[in-house]
Parts: sequence; C-alpha cells; structure tokens
Amino acid sequence: MSGDGGDPPAVGGGDPDHLDDPAVTRVEVPVDTRAPGGTTNAYLLDGVLIDPAARTEALDAALAERGSLPSDDLAQPADAPRIEAIAVTHAHPDHVGAVADYAALTDATAVAREGHAERFTAATGVEPDETVAPGETVADTGVRVVDALGHAPDHVAFGAGDSTPGSGRSVLCCGDLAVAEGSVAVAAPDGDLSAYLESLERVRDAGYNRLLPGHGPAIDDPATTCDRLIEHRLARERDVIAAIDGGAADLDAVVDAAYEKDLADVRDLALATVAAHVEKLVAEGRIDEAWRARLADRDFD
Repeated sequence: MSGDGGDPPAVGGGDPDHLDDPAVTRVEVPVDTRAPGGTTNAYLLDGVLIDPAARTEALDAALAERGSLPSDDLAQPADAPRIEAIAVTHAHPDHVGAVADYAALTDATAVAREGHAERFTAATGVEPDETVAPGETVADTGVRVVDALGHAPDHVAFGAGDSTPGSGRSVLCCGDLAVAEGSVAVAAPDGDLSAYLESLERVRDAGYNRLLPGHGPAIDDPATTCDRLIEHRLARERDVIAAIDGGAADLDAVVDAAYEKDLADVRDLALATVAAHVEKLVAEGRIDEAWRARLADRDFD
C-alpha cells in the first residue's frame, strides 16, 4: 500500500500493514499501556525492527515476510529488507517487551542509544550489541537516528527515505514524541518539557512527510501536528502559572487549579505532568526557587 494516501487500517492480530518506499510494516501490538487503544505500534522500517512491545503472531508474520523468521506459509519472502537490527525509541515497558525474544529468534543486532546502554539492558533483559548517537545510522542499515528527547531521557526517533524537501518519501518513526490525536505525557521525573518542545520544533522544521507514532494512526500533517502539541504544552504551562499566581502553594493545589476535568483515574499522571512544568519554570527563573523543595518533597527532583 502506498505511503502517499491515508493510514492503513490498524492491525492487531491479522496481516501486517504495509507502506512502500521506504519499506515500512506496522503491526499494532496489544500491551499493558495507558495509551488510548491499549496497543503499541511495532515497525519494520527498512532493515530495523522498532519497538517490539510483545511477541505476537502478527509480528512473527511480518518478520517471516521479510525472511527474518522461518515460515511454512510463504513461498518466498517479500521484496523488502531483512531485519538486521532491533532498536527502541525509548525504554518504557510498553515499547520493549519482546526485544529479547526477537533478538534471540533473528540474531539481529540489538541497538541502544549511546549513553543509555544500562537503561536499555534493565528494560529489555538484553545487553546492546552496539550503541548509536543521533545523526548516525543503525547497524548496517540506512535508517537514521534522530534526537527526540523529552518524553524520556533516552528517547530517539528513526528516519528513513528520501529526506529531500518535496520528495514525499521521508518518514520518521517518532515513538512517543507525537500522536495524531490527543497529547503525549511528559511527566517528571523522566520527562523534560524544555527538551520535548525543542524536539517537536526540530521535527516540525525537518520537513518529514509522515510521522509514524508509537501509538495510534500515522500522521500525514507533521508540521500541523507538532504545532498543535507545542500549543497544548504552552497552554498547560499558562494554566500552571495562573494557578501559582492565584495562590496555589503545593503541587496538588496546582493540579486542582490547572485541570478542569475529573482526574480520578489519571491524577498521578496529572501530578507528574504538573511537576515537569514546574521544573521547567523554575529552571527558567519564572517561578520561585522554593518550588524546588516542593518537587523534592514529592520525589520529583
């Protein structure tokens, strides 16, 4: 299926989704996640398997089509690159669950972000065969590593295709940097809002034709989506500042003032999000240094 049109139907247990040029296969993997839909997208991007959240029949089938797993159902592998490497956008539990399984099954090179090998090993149970830094390519593939810090301290994205402006063929597997609908959690202590906003701006300005997120459908309007997510964060920041200016003296009071909805099931996430905003505002000198102690009191330092 061409990558020039709309997003293919989501697949959880049937045949994998295919996009062409660059060669992309998307498989929705049911997993324990707080993301809407309860799935994480695993991608086969050219020669790299990205974010295998769990081992499933659909993901096995996608690897078998590439000739990376044996299959009795295929007369011959698809005309797409074999999987040479396994990488993750970041080491949160809902993105890494089957790294060890597929590394053992395919003998592919396990790749972690430079400086975060221990975090990768702790999350996956596998020591990386190599590490890569933003600007480098993954193993022996042409897939490029792109800095995408903010949601997590080890977050990267993976780019492929013709990056020439106007080519219509550049894609970025962006993990939890962006989503087509709603917003991305940037929560303390892992999340860094300043870095997140910088990453959105950098990806927006890079001119990708399509973003392939860790959750939900593909994003065919990257610039518009990045702008929407930036404005969402800045609007929340304004709410946090208004709450503090209005007399809120602790994180819980800021949460109560900044959110105008029922937080019964997500109050912990709202609290961690507010803490990330407060960290940014303190670092920028926009609110009193006394807030550092309040963050530390709640283990957000």
